[in-house]
Amino acid sequence: MAEEAILGYLQNHEEISDSGQFATDHGLDHSDVVNVIKSLHGFRYVDAQDIKRETDVLTEEGEKYAEQGSPEVQLFLAVPAEGSILKEELQKLVDPAVFKIGCSQAAKNKWVQMGNQISRKVQHVEDRIKDLLLQIRDGQEIDTGDKKSLKARKLIAVQTWKGYSVRKGPDYAPIRRRTATDLTREYLQGGDWRNIEFKEYNFSAKGPPPEGGHLHPLNKARITLFFFNLFSLFLYILNESYTLNFHTSNQIFKRHWDGISVEGIMYQSYVKERLKDIFRLMNFEEMPTNRYVESSFWNFDALFQPQQHPARDSHDTFFLKAPETTKQLPEDYVELVKRVHESGGYGSRGYGYDWKREEANKNLLRTHTTAISSRMLYAVAQLAKQQSFTPKSYFSIDRVFRNEAVDRTHLAEFHQIEGLVCDRGLTLGHLIGVLQDFFSRLGMDKLKFKPAYNPYTEPSMEIFSYHKGLGKWVEIGNSGMFRPEMLRPMGFSEDVNVIAWGLSLERPTMILYGIDNIRELFGHKVDLALVKRNPLCLIGIQ
Repeated sequence: MAEEAILGYLQNHEEISDSGQFATDHGLDHSDVVNVIKSLHGFRYVDAQDIKRETDVLTEEGEKYAEQGSPEVQLFLAVPAEGSILKEELQKLVDPAVFKIGCSQAAKNKWVQMGNQISRKVQHVEDRIKDLLLQIRDGQEIDTGDKKSLKARKLIAVQTWKGYSVRKGPDYAPIRRRTATDLTREYLQGGDWRNIEFKEYNFSAKGPPPEGGHLHPLNKARITLFFFNLFSLFLYILNESYTLNFHTSNQIFKRHWDGISVEGIMYQSYVKERLKDIFRLMNFEEMPTNRYVESSFWNFDALFQPQQHPARDSHDTFFLKAPETTKQLPEDYVELVKRVHESGGYGSRGYGYDWKREEANKNLLRTHTTAISSRMLYAVAQLAKQQSFTPKSYFSIDRVFRNEAVDRTHLAEFHQIEGLVCDRGLTLGHLIGVLQDFFSRLGMDKLKFKPAYNPYTEPSMEIFSYHKGLGKWVEIGNSGMFRPEMLRPMGFSEDVNVIAWGLSLERPTMILYGIDNIRELFGHKVDLALVKRNPLCLIGIQ
């Protein structure tokens, strides 16, 4: 209806000067008129020019005062004409909001005497505020100073009206020609296609963005290198020979291609996969990590952690109700672990308590991936009894669970990264060297080590790295050498030592993505938009 009215009006008139007035004159809704004008303008039936008008309208508070009177007049009328009234009594007679504003404005206008007793200074007042509000509601103009005063009191606001002036366009017609968007079978069979006007295709228009899968930031990082074949050809042309790996190719790229943008990403990896790549480059083997439910024996006792340790309390650990206990443990090894706990051995006095098998049998959700390490080391020691000892380097990256209060930096489950080296003659110097090699591949060249305590490592060290963005040293992990009380009962000889370290996956990822609340990174409160919009991030390539 609006379209016929607009095109029909323009057939006999030069212009529609105001779409708002046009809608009123023809009994149309202005929003419908605006939508039709936009459509006709898009198909060049009309040319449209924007019209904007700013008008003052009453706010909700202004409407209230226009009906009931201004707060100062309401308060003035509540004060007795003769004598005075207690402030507390007056407060009961008017609305609390009216009382507060009315006292201020009435005192400012010198209408009342304020104090514990409130009395009138004058006998008659005019409600100028109400009069001004009624004038604005009726569409009348008021003085600029009055308007400014009403805006300051938030009794009026500026409302912008938008409309159009309309003229005939280059393709004007009294009736819109319907265009077809598709060439159908019926058009071809009936021959209608010869007389039908088809809508033009806009080949420059962008289609909807593809809704592909998105990786969570914990799994996301970027290593941008270019196709190895292209790179190899480029190096061949330069008559240079390199063994292409992550580090040399990146150095060559920086030297030869600095500042050049080339389309085509060779490698897109992810935080966990990148860390795994680093471990593999260092000749580490990945440990199986699919055992989320573990016995207290492998999680605590095998690591020489006493049964009265606070970490074994239900406030810190998730114990299972079903199955509540494990059914199978290596009995010979269990007896050796019990003995070293109770009376020591291998140069240790032990803990001197009665070790309980029922505590070791309790099932739990593993509190650290070191439970996996204890199983793997035991298997290595048993294999060494049958054949010659073979040094091993292991790593794992997977979830662990702690019964902790959830806050900005703690969750009940998180990811732990762990690495260990088992070999003869290892010392603290070897541990520091391996740590420097490992963390340098993560882009952390400045490291510091601080002595610490762990039940199953001695010596133990906390690892700190200098964070340029924060401008301070940040703790990034823990490390140490496994104690003889842990290794000797497994069956390792005295010259075999194990160095190990661990860190969380969440902390470096939070730093990389600038996230300060771990609940935004992992768990049921993760914003899905965060997963989509976060870019791939650089990790490990300098």
